[in-house]
Amino acid sequence: MGRRLVLLRHGLTAWNAEHRFQGQADTELTETGVLQAKAAATALAAYESSMVWSSDLTRAAITAQYVAEASGADVVPDARLREVHVGAFQGLTHAEAVERFGVGPWDYGDHGGESDAATGERVAAALTDAAVALPDGRTAVLVSHGAAMRSGLLRFLGWPLEQVRALGPLDNCGWIELIDEPGTWFQSAPWRLAAYNRVTPIS
Repeated sequence: MGRRLVLLRHGLTAWNAEHRFQGQADTELTETGVLQAKAAATALAAYESSMVWSSDLTRAAITAQYVAEASGADVVPDARLREVHVGAFQGLTHAEAVERFGVGPWDYGDHGGESDAATGERVAAALTDAAVALPDGRTAVLVSHGAAMRSGLLRFLGWPLEQVRALGPLDNCGWIELIDEPGTWFQSAPWRLAAYNRVTPIS
């Protein structure tokens, strides 16, 4: 029997809508963000998740609560799933960041924040612990943030961190699926990337 890890980004916030760097600022979901969270929760309920872990930042915790209610699981807060600390970028719009720091890619560790490498290490540690705790045949949902999830995914899979830009951004309430299916002919690593940025439309 296989196991599944679902990495879900939180719903929309006002700062997302303004293309503003949030980092670890604690922002709320907008009405649209709540609708996105409910839609994702309904879609993911089909997996009958036995574990729901979440960043302790409000936007992720609220998203996780909808997922937990739909699946019947409890939310376990984990600060390792927080967004990257963006340092001097926090509160800036993307346009303001380009004007101040030039066109990216940026590593926030060079600007008073957390490096891509450090972010990847802490998020991957949470993914590893979730994978160890997950029984065969079950699904765990981990609710986190866009940049943190990409760095953590690469570290967890053992891929070069430089590939983080190639993954592309995750939409609000977009999710990643990782599957562990022992004994299958294509099983060349413990976990396989099965889906990236799946989104449930809202009406």
